[in-house]
Amino acid sequence: MTIRYGIVGSGFVAGFHLRALESVRGVEVAGVTSRTPPTELANEVRKRGLGAGVVYDSVEELAANVDVVALFAPNFTRVPTMEAVARAVSDGAQLKAVVCEKPLARNLAEARRMIELAEEVGVPTAFFENQLHLPAMQAARLQLAGITEAMGPLGLARAAEEHAGPHNAWFWDPQQQGGGVLSDMGCHSIAVGWYLLTPPGRPVDYLVPVSVNAEVGLLKWGQSRWRRELLDQYGVDYGETPAEDFATGIVTYRDPETDRISKAQFTVSWMYDKQGLRLLIDGLGPGYAVELNSLRSPLEIFIGGVAAAGVEDAELALEKATASQGLLAVQPNEPDLYGYVSETRDLVDALTTGRPPMLDWSYGFQIVRLTMAAYMSAERGITVDLTDPATVDEVDNYLPLIQQGRGREVLPVAD
Repeated sequence: MTIRYGIVGSGFVAGFHLRALESVRGVEVAGVTSRTPPTELANEVRKRGLGAGVVYDSVEELAANVDVVALFAPNFTRVPTMEAVARAVSDGAQLKAVVCEKPLARNLAEARRMIELAEEVGVPTAFFENQLHLPAMQAARLQLAGITEAMGPLGLARAAEEHAGPHNAWFWDPQQQGGGVLSDMGCHSIAVGWYLLTPPGRPVDYLVPVSVNAEVGLLKWGQSRWRRELLDQYGVDYGETPAEDFATGIVTYRDPETDRISKAQFTVSWMYDKQGLRLLIDGLGPGYAVELNSLRSPLEIFIGGVAAAGVEDAELALEKATASQGLLAVQPNEPDLYGYVSETRDLVDALTTGRPPMLDWSYGFQIVRLTMAAYMSAERGITVDLTDPATVDEVDNYLPLIQQGRGREVLPVAD
């Protein structure tokens, strides 16, 4: 059976998923649609031999001609797009699943609406959090399964993701994106920490979140020189509506069977002006440890100053690369390294066998909740107690000041 894939969105992440689909059997890109004509993406679909890549004028028209709708469009379009999918199903579209790239939504009100619409549509959902599918992550969990059983699970996990900043203007806009780096990348690292601490064989949400303590900062992009660069390049004014470029925090978890406490630390930034995207993941257990660094590669290339004059695209070496000369860390297959291939294979296998995908939208909802708790902690200077029903209710109805465009109230902006 070949699954007809329909992609909503034509930006960076949609293109990255096309690269991943080249390594996945049983799926073709039957159609694409976007807020702007996705001509380039459709051409790439056909060029890579991934399917017909028919350009549709609307989400409704796309949904009527595919088996799976994949939401790869910007965060602020999530709910309207899903409402269009629901209309299409009401009009007779026969879908097998709906996929949503992380994050599920900008806040919990929108996340609840996404869940409601998914229930209305009545088809399986898949939440694409690629870092849980990292082949290195899966290999580590498999390798440590016996150790964990003998010695006990990890007690501390640490996850970091850093690069020099997003590609598109809407990513920098806290109202459109949902915040800054905490919303953009913190959701990755929070999910990774939770997953790494989870004992093998347990559901991904087995550990119970107990508390969140976090801090955010505007350390680079609030300075006048860099504010001007954002304004000139993207039309985003961090002098008026800033967002955080650094975030860190700790989530505490409890094992519901043993009451054992574990902790996951996350650190994310848009300030990493080195080789490009860096993922650092490690875990410490009784008598053992695990560590992953995405910049360690079997391939290195050195490009001198004269040769660099002929290099136009540093990102051929690594996502978010900031240099086209010197010693470059090169990853030959980033879609596989980062888990995009594995998460798509998981979806295809789930649809062909009838089992649930590894991650669904209910899990995505919980990640949004932890992200909102982190924003609340940073904004109010408190540890958010997720065992208190009143606090959880407050988190569920909370909208960060940064997401409201009121970041100047909580982030210092240099004159």
